[in-house]
Amino acid sequence: MKKIELIFERFLWSSRFLILIAVIASLLGSLVLFVVGTLDIIQVASKTVGYYLGHAEQSVHDFIVTDIIIAIDIYLVAVVLLIFGAGIYRLFISTIDESEASGTGHPFNIQTFDELKDKIVRVVILAVIIEFFRAVVDISFSTPLDAIYLALSVLALAASLYLMSVSQHKSHK
Repeated sequence: MKKIELIFERFLWSSRFLILIAVIASLLGSLVLFVVGTLDIIQVASKTVGYYLGHAEQSVHDFIVTDIIIAIDIYLVAVVLLIFGAGIYRLFISTIDESEASGTGHPFNIQTFDELKDKIVRVVILAVIIEFFRAVVDISFSTPLDAIYLALSVLALAASLYLMSVSQHKSHK
């Protein structure tokens, strides 16, 4: 019976390598998003140059801010995938020697699931805030109540950032 238990435990321990599927997929997804974000920025730059050379039909002011905000949002999702992939690799497979050498403050130096979740949540919240500002750029106010809703939304975002900051300072102490 002890031999079966040892074989099964070895199998369970080796099953941690299944995490590599998620790690590779996360890194691949991150790479794709970095490329897409970069191509979006290049396209914005190209359209901007075309506008100022007189070759564009659309005003640069109609697209530049929203397109750049969308690219930033794409980059942030890519960062989430990168942190997730490196984090689960570190938690399940092995430490990453180079991140260990760079100190505990490096984003890849994740010690626990809670720390991984915290880092991902912070980047996701930043992406949501960026998306909020993209929506605000396109907003048109039809009633004074719309402006009040916008102000309350900004207040709620500011309060959430403050609370995140407070919780981060408490966790570092």
